Amino acid sequence: MLDRTRRAALTGTQAIHVPRTMYAAAMDRFGEPAVLTGHALPAPTIGPGEVLIAVDTAGVGPWDVDVRLGRFASRKPHFPMVPGVDGAGIIVAVGSRVRRLKVGDEVYSYNWENPKGGFYAEYVAVPANNVAPIPKRLDLQHAGAIATTGLTAVQGIDDALRLRRRETIIIHGASGGVGTLAVQFAKLRGARVFATASGIEGVELVREMGADAVVDGKRVVDIDDRARAFAPQGVDAVLALAGGDALGQCLDALRPNGRVAHPNGIEPAPRKRRGITLTRYDAVAGVREFEHLNDAVQAAKLKVPIAERYSLAEAHKAHLRLEAGEVFGKIVLAIHGA
Repeated sequence: MLDRTRRAALTGTQAIHVPRTMYAAAMDRFGEPAVLTGHALPAPTIGPGEVLIAVDTAGVGPWDVDVRLGRFASRKPHFPMVPGVDGAGIIVAVGSRVRRLKVGDEVYSYNWENPKGGFYAEYVAVPANNVAPIPKRLDLQHAGAIATTGLTAVQGIDDALRLRRRETIIIHGASGGVGTLAVQFAKLRGARVFATASGIEGVELVREMGADAVVDGKRVVDIDDRARAFAPQGVDAVLALAGGDALGQCLDALRPNGRVAHPNGIEPAPRKRRGITLTRYDAVAGVREFEHLNDAVQAAKLKVPIAERYSLAEAHKAHLRLEAGEVFGKIVLAIHGA
């Protein structure tokens, strides 16, 4: 376990003692949530351009389910496999070429397909370029919840849609981990936000995030009419964070030459329509991308809703909860911070 009392005295490349073995939620095969079980594994070692993080909080998202099911598997997957693409914690060792970060820094990270293992573990080794100091407004728990979702949300609003002041946007699927942040980033840019959410609780949460109008996307049958009442000339943009018939109604409310963006993985994905610009994108991590996110978090005074918090030993329960549907905000695993 990380000794936090020593952190203030640590500087430069000095390393905190790391045990040879660590506890991790790993899987020995692909399959149902029960394949995620406790393992004692060697703590990862770092290369010259990497840092070792004592993980405080790991994010849990639908992409983790896809990994668990083997949907992104290589031809020869290596088991035991530790999932988890994002989280936050404290740097306990830095590689010889790392200058931007130091031991004792509180950081968060997004790193896809890490050959040294993911964030469902006490320690994770990550390329330094995919790591950043946590935003000043957030603690480790809330920073650990937003590395993937925050990058996805802000890049959808700023890069894929290039949303501008006084424009109108529909954020479809706004009560999840990405959507709750996207609403706030859209308001930061001065846009008017029409959002769809799931159920009474989801609608109320999205309204608290700052949306100008919210409807229950699973129960309201006239989303397009309500969106046109919100924006009589048609909405300027749609950020699609869910698929289905309701998304089709959102697209029907677009003005001519409107813009649509969605992260890859939305099923069924929206189809290109005549006169509409459609952009598919993946969240990108890097030094500049994290600086952009940190600036947006600070400027938006970002609220990060935590839907559920599980221990590392309960990772399988976190996946069961995720698959049950209607998750409002982000599910996280508490690790060193438990």
